[in-house]
Amino acid sequence: MPFPLDAPPLEGSLVRLEPLGRRHLADLAAAAEEERDSYGFTEVPRAGEITGYFDAHAARAEAGRLAAYAQVDRVTGRAVGVTSYWDPRPWPSGEGLAAVEIGWTWLAASAQGTGVNTEAKYLLFRHAFEQWRVARVDLKTDARNARSRAALAAVGATFEGVLRNWSPSWAPGEAGRLRDSAMFSITAEEWPQARAHLERRIAQKDARSSASRSEA
Repeated sequence: MPFPLDAPPLEGSLVRLEPLGRRHLADLAAAAEEERDSYGFTEVPRAGEITGYFDAHAARAEAGRLAAYAQVDRVTGRAVGVTSYWDPRPWPSGEGLAAVEIGWTWLAASAQGTGVNTEAKYLLFRHAFEQWRVARVDLKTDARNARSRAALAAVGATFEGVLRNWSPSWAPGEAGRLRDSAMFSITAEEWPQARAHLERRIAQKDARSSASRSEA
């Protein structure tokens, strides 16, 4: 039977991942209208498009292809972005989940560089490897997106190459066209080392965040 791709709440020290719901839309509309310079290769809705964006995600979830999360800042309680499990692939036997992608990710400009992205990836990886027992987690980005590629490498993912004309392009003026996708992954064998690396990074970000709040 198909693997049930659900989205249980995942709790970190910097971010709480909550199953995406309509209650998050007002926060996300505000988050999406912050500085947008980093969104050149990423689908990020404008405030007036947020309901349609949610409905499209809900349709993907209904089809069993996606489990979407709101990324909620633990300090403010505000939703500051979205991330998702996507494209589940079963074991050859058809039982259980062999692989899943993490994608459809964006963050408000004010949340970038704060550790939220790092911890969100950690929570998603940990659930996939330790609860679902997947063999690998996939990640991909537009091959031209140097910033995103650097971020994926920084969380411990391995670059596997570029697949040409692989995914829909979200770049301005390229609607209906395909992009080259840079492919990354973490395997189950690599997860213990990647987990330790991410936990060190999160602890450093958490310490800096605590120090900043104390000074304030």
